[in-house]
Amino acid sequence: MSKIQIVENCSEIGAGTRGSSLSIDALKVASRNIKSNLFKKYKSVVVPNYNDVLDQPVKFPKALRIDSIIKVCEGLSSIVGKSLNKHNFPLVLSGDHSNAAGTLAGVKSTYPDKRIGVVWIDAHADLHSPYTTPSGNVHGMSLAASVGYDNDKHRAHELDHLTQQQWDKYKNLENISPKVNTDDIVLVGLRSSEDPEDYFIIENNIKKISVEEVRRIAPDVVANEVLKYLSSCDLIYISFDVDSLDCDLVSYGTGTPVMNGFTEQEASSVINHLLIDKRTCCLEVVEINPCLDNKQNKMAETALRILDQATSIIEKRG
Repeated sequence: MSKIQIVENCSEIGAGTRGSSLSIDALKVASRNIKSNLFKKYKSVVVPNYNDVLDQPVKFPKALRIDSIIKVCEGLSSIVGKSLNKHNFPLVLSGDHSNAAGTLAGVKSTYPDKRIGVVWIDAHADLHSPYTTPSGNVHGMSLAASVGYDNDKHRAHELDHLTQQQWDKYKNLENISPKVNTDDIVLVGLRSSEDPEDYFIIENNIKKISVEEVRRIAPDVVANEVLKYLSSCDLIYISFDVDSLDCDLVSYGTGTPVMNGFTEQEASSVINHLLIDKRTCCLEVVEINPCLDNKQNKMAETALRILDQATSIIEKRG
């Protein structure tokens, strides 16, 4: 039986809107309201955050606060690595998606010789770099950093030397790059991307599965298709951004909501079927923002129900 360890990471410095630092507190409020024992049942470890830098002047406009994001990711990587070394299952609850680079660094540094598959359940591709970003927000760059790619062929900006240095550090967390190969990534629920990301996806033949495909074929069948596609991978990491959920059906309680997303049941079913596979060694949930929730705390309550089901599946694994 996998021993689950919750990793609490409330850093929101990679996001463009404020509030995802409150995601873990929102989940704890939800757990009390819907009588979940998630936070009672499993031990938590807390990642140091640097959210105070949000009050300081911006040094890197094309990669906002990347120097502090690197510090957060180094701490997160260390904690995830220690959890995996103890044969635990790290359940990572992060503020914004820039943190995923740290989680992946923790997995890869623990298993440097293993091939890691990434299931990126997200309305966005997060395949920008400081060369292509329209916003400078690093939460849109974490997957590109993890594959170690600048996408400078489609650059929109030139970078100064100091920004380039920081970007290189972010790509090379734990002195490993790439953490994952483009052949080992599946984008699930993507429906909001920019041209540089689209070119990157096409040029690297990255597998995409749309919301419509999940709905038409059935979530469990799609999950099995994903597992088959990643059959050459030794380990699998699931990154679940709650903006993959339909904002009208569920909630606008996330930094970058996008219409026509998954229902709670669809997302939960995909995640649960992926978790049945013992290669799946880590699940991260990101971008819950209670400050933006138009239905009180609905997004956190929805995510908590998904987490409760997910942990039940993990526990049942032999």
